[in-house]
Amino acid sequence: MPGGIIALIVIGVIVLIIVVTNINVVPQSNAYVIERFGTFYKIWGNGIHVKVPFMDRVARKVSLKEQVVDFEPQSVITRDNVSMKIDTVVYFQITDPRLYTYGVESPIMAIETLCATTLRNIIGELELDNTLTSRDNINSRIREILDEATDPWGIKVKRVELKNILPPREIQAAMEKQMKAERERRARILDAEGEKTSQILVAEGHKEAAILRADAIRETKIREAQGEAEAILAVQRAYADSLKMLNEAAPSDKVIALKSLETFAKVADGRATKIIIPSEIQSMASLATSLKELVVEGEIDKSASENTVDTDKTAIPAVFPKNDPQEALRMKAREVLRQNNPET
Repeated sequence: MPGGIIALIVIGVIVLIIVVTNINVVPQSNAYVIERFGTFYKIWGNGIHVKVPFMDRVARKVSLKEQVVDFEPQSVITRDNVSMKIDTVVYFQITDPRLYTYGVESPIMAIETLCATTLRNIIGELELDNTLTSRDNINSRIREILDEATDPWGIKVKRVELKNILPPREIQAAMEKQMKAERERRARILDAEGEKTSQILVAEGHKEAAILRADAIRETKIREAQGEAEAILAVQRAYADSLKMLNEAAPSDKVIALKSLETFAKVADGRATKIIIPSEIQSMASLATSLKELVVEGEIDKSASENTVDTDKTAIPAVFPKNDPQEALRMKAREVLRQNNPET
């Protein structure tokens, strides 16, 4: 084989190796900073790129993903001279690979130093209690300061979190005592409020029970009154119906007189001391003068035990039992009726 052909083959292999070695594949969420003759040339995004041999070089490979950096605890002093240690966590993302490459020499160390100084300044303005209860405020202030400071470096600070706040042991013991006292106070307050609520509920229960009892008594009385009223109304209606039926039957004077005497006998039941005789019975039976004060304390009055009873027409013998005033009244009524109506 001639020497020229071998030389060409060697040159071809060398050229192929140079071309292959200058082919670069940029992964997703990454960027390559390219320099040409030592000067910034361009930024390669994801994909296949070929650089010019002996002219271009990859100055820096930059990740565009959001990154997390956990810094060591920093010693800080509060406004009330309490020394403590606080460690922070910073979330950031590279937005401009060029500024990130040429803006600062050590970006991570710069962020850590800036975060520590900012944290000391902020904590120095707060007291211990405010430091423990104002984490969100501290995080927001540190993030704003860091984001503004790192903007020329092509870095975007997403979040800043205070991971741990470590006060001295003496402060921790005092805080535990304070927490215990506060919990005891809250427990006592809750017990007092529970007792108060219980008493209020019991009182309201008694009140509602009394109201319900009063409503029940009122409803009972109303229903009893309604029942009595309906009973009286029913009796009156029955009495009116009986009178109506009696009028429709056209009773004779003898039947009316007999009913009147039966009613008069029921009235003289031995309990009354005096009996007032209606005018109808006087005109019909002429008993006005003879039936005056018949019953006195369960016995026939002495005036009723006389031998005769004066009437407008004649005298009727008055022989009645002394021990039964009701029977005496019936006998006298029969005598008067027989005298006035000889046909019966």
